[in-house]
This record gives sequence, structure tokens and C-alpha cells, in this order.
Amino acid sequence: MKQLFFYILILSGFAVNAQHANFVKQGRIEFEKKQNMHAMMDAMWSGEDNSWKELQKKETPKFRTDYFDLYFSGNTTFYKPGKENPDNMKGRESPADQNIVYTNLQQQQSTAQKKVFEQMYLVSDSVRNIRWKITDETRNIAGFDCRRANAIIMDSIYVVAFYTDMIVTPGGPESFTGLPGMILGIALPHEHVTWFATKVLVDDVKPDTLKAPAKGKKVNNTELKDNVGKVMKSWGNFGSVFMKHILL
Repeated sequence: MKQLFFYILILSGFAVNAQHANFVKQGRIEFEKKQNMHAMMDAMWSGEDNSWKELQKKETPKFRTDYFDLYFSGNTTFYKPGKENPDNMKGRESPADQNIVYTNLQQQQSTAQKKVFEQMYLVSDSVRNIRWKITDETRNIAGFDCRRANAIIMDSIYVVAFYTDMIVTPGGPESFTGLPGMILGIALPHEHVTWFATKVLVDDVKPDTLKAPAKGKKVNNTELKDNVGKVMKSWGNFGSVFMKHILL
């Protein structure tokens, strides 16, 4: 009986150690960002000449897919464009397809480099405060069991997120943070865009990888909205849809 008890203690110790060994503290996540371009066109050109809109849709693939890499270590994340997708149409930019976002989660500060047409902006501000509501729904993403959370941002944008507490850094793609673990999936159903992790690599992340961008016109989020809003104020629905994606 003593031997049996001794073996049980050993096996329990292995189980505990194995469980803790599964927590990921640094690495790289590849995100696939997918946009329904036809649905976005419908929103941008609502009420416009249908024949012209339908012509544009025929010339544009229904979905656009971009890849981004999120490097993370401790309480710091660095999000930037990843591998190119040769299937995307050349010469046609999509909102936020060149975004670089550095986030210091301990200080609750972020620095983002955003290109809006020909102007590069360097946006420094506090991390967006998102009031998440965690649910019981789960989903497996890139091999990690994730829990669903919902929120509203920017007054009207409905967000669905899936996070895992097995990756201890409480970050995510773009400016999405604030959950008790790493966000591996984001869906904005009414904006027709999603970000989902395709793989998580447990790499050694060097400090040089996690450096804030430094190029661009220095603004905060309010100033960015004001600057871009002046240009797009007469652009109707197109300007409204484009603005949402820029400010994410």
C-alpha cells in the first residue's frame, strides 16, 4: 500500500508539471484576416448605381485574405503584416492591410503605425478599454481550446472573440486585448471581417523583435479620427465604412 501511495504521488506530480508545461509565455502567432469584399461594397455603395456596383463586384474576388504575425513575450505584443497572399488583386489596397501595432500590456499603452492612402500615421494612446462578456461557448483554434467573449466597441461595432488561457499574454490581433489570455479569433459580423490564428509557434522572441514603430505623423486616436474625418466627411457610406476599419 505504501508503494502504491508513493507511485500515485509521483504520477500526480507528473500530471501537475505537464499541465503547467503547456502554458505558453512567448512565441509567434500567424493570423489569417479575411474580408468579404462584396458585402463591404454593398455597405460602402448602398444606394449607388447598382449596375456600376455589380460591375465592380464581378471584377473583385468575393474574399480577400491577408496574413499577419503577432509576436508576444510576457506583457508585450507586436503585430505586423506577415506573408503575402499572391491571390490578392495587385494595386488594390484594403483598409488596415499594412498596420503595425505594438502594445505594452503592463503599462496599458499602444503605438500603431497606420497608412491611410498616402499618409503614414504614428498613433500613440492608451489601450482600448473593452467591456467583454465571457460566455460558456468554446471552440478549438490552432490546437487551443478557446472560450467565447462578446463586446461592443466604438459605440456600435459588435465583436465576437475567442481566447485561450493556455497562452498567458492577454493580447490579440490589432487593438483587441483585455481577456484573461491570448485572443486567437476575432469576428466582426456586421463589418464582414475576421481574424483567426492558423498556427501558434513557441519561438524564442528576442527583445529586438518587440520594438514600437517610429515612423509617421504623431497623433492619438482622437486626432487620427479628426484628421481622417476631415478628408472623408463628404464620402458618404464609403467614408463611414473605411473609417471604421482604420480606427480598429
